[in-house]
Amino acid sequence: MLITLENFALHVTLYGKFGLISIYKVRKFKCNEYCTKIETKLLTLTQQKTMKTLTIFLSFIIGLVMTISVFAEDILQRITIPEFDLSQKTDWQFLVDKEQGQYLGHVTTCLLDDGKTILCVYPKGHGRGAIVYKRSMDGGKTWSDRLPTPKSWETSLEVPTLHRTVDADGKKRIIMFSGLYPARMAVSENEGETWSELQKVGDWGGIVVMGEVIALNTGKGHYMAMFHDDGKFFTSTSKKGIGFTLYKTLSTDGGLTWSYPESILNSKEIYPCEPGIVRSPDGKRIAVLLRENSRKQNSQIIFSDDEGKTWTKMRPMPAALNGDRHTIRYTKDGRLFIAFREMSLPQNRTSSFGDWVSWIGTFEDLENGTEGQYRLRIMDNKSGADSTYPGVVVLPDGMIVTTTYGHWTKDEKPYIMTVRIDMNETDQMYKNRNK
Repeated sequence: MLITLENFALHVTLYGKFGLISIYKVRKFKCNEYCTKIETKLLTLTQQKTMKTLTIFLSFIIGLVMTISVFAEDILQRITIPEFDLSQKTDWQFLVDKEQGQYLGHVTTCLLDDGKTILCVYPKGHGRGAIVYKRSMDGGKTWSDRLPTPKSWETSLEVPTLHRTVDADGKKRIIMFSGLYPARMAVSENEGETWSELQKVGDWGGIVVMGEVIALNTGKGHYMAMFHDDGKFFTSTSKKGIGFTLYKTLSTDGGLTWSYPESILNSKEIYPCEPGIVRSPDGKRIAVLLRENSRKQNSQIIFSDDEGKTWTKMRPMPAALNGDRHTIRYTKDGRLFIAFREMSLPQNRTSSFGDWVSWIGTFEDLENGTEGQYRLRIMDNKSGADSTYPGVVVLPDGMIVTTTYGHWTKDEKPYIMTVRIDMNETDQMYKNRNK
C-alpha cells in the first residue's frame, strides 16, 4: 500500500513534512520509479515506528529531492548535454540553391516512397514571396534546376509547407499550404510531377499554415493540422492584441478539405507558436513542441492522449530544446532527431545562438522533461538569428537529410543547403566525447 492523498496529512503530522513534501517534489519532476520505492519504504518505517531509521531515511529523501530539484532547475537554465560541431564537415554539405543578391528563405521537404526522391519548397524572400520548387533524386546529394510552378505560386504571402497524405481509399497526395489570410493550398496527385493552383482552404488564415500535419487514429484519411496566429491574420478583419493562439484543424478526406480551426490555447503572457508534432512510439500520445516568441520563457510543450481532443497545460522544455520551428523525425533506431533554430534565452546565450542545430533524445525525454542525449551544431549562421526553418527526412538506410536556409557566407544573402548526417558517426562522437 502506497502513501495516498488521504493519509498524506497524517504522515506529515507524525513524521515531519519535509520527507513527504520531498516525494511530492520528486514526482513533479517525473521520477516516479524512485517515488514508488521511497513511498513504500517510508510507509513500512512508519508502521514499524522505527524512529531512528526513519529519521535517517527522511534525511536521505530530503537530500535526494534537493539534488533533483536543483538539477531540474539547472537544465531549464543551461545546457549540460554535449554538443558536437558539424559545421566544418563540408563533405556532408550540399548546395541546393543560391542566387546573388536574392534572399532565399524558409524550407520544407517531403520524401517520396522510393526512399530517395526529396521535394523541396521555399520562398524568394523572408517568409513570403514567390515559391521556388526543386527536386533531388539521390537523397539530397544533387538538386534539380528550379522546376516550373503554377502562376499563383508567385503570389504566396507566407512560408510554404509540404505534407504527404493518404485518403481512405489509399490515394496518395502531396499537399502544399501557403498562409496568412486566407490560407491556401495546392495539391499534387502524381508525386509532385504537376501541381494545382493555390486555392482558398476556408474563410480563415494564420501564420506558418500548416506548421505540421499528423495522421490521426480516428479513421483512414483522418488528419490534424496545427498552426498559430497573433490576431492579425485569422480573419479578414483580425487585429493584433489578442495574444498568440494555437489552432487545430481536421480533415477526414485525406487532406483535401479542412474544418474551421479550433483554438487549443491562447496566451498573452508568452507567445507559443510554430508547432512541431510527434506521436509516441506506442501511438497513444501526441506531443507538440512550441516556439516561445516573447523570449521570456523556454520553448514549451503540450500533450494529448485522446487524438487532440484535449491537451495538457503548457510547460517549459529543457534549455537544450530552446529554439524555433522544431521539425521532428524518428531515427532508424527509434530515437528522435529534432532540428531547429537555436534560440537560447538572453541570460543564458550559447555559442550556437541563431545557428542550425539538432537535438537527439527520446520521446520519454520529452515526457519526463529530461535533457536528451546530445546536440549537433549543423551549420554556423553568420548573421544573428536569421536561419533555419528546416526540412528533415530519414532515408531507408538511416541517413538523416536536413535542408534549410541561412546566412552561410558572411555578408551574403541567405541561401539553401542540405546536410546529410550519418548517425553512426555522430553516435561515435558521443561515445568518444571523454577521450
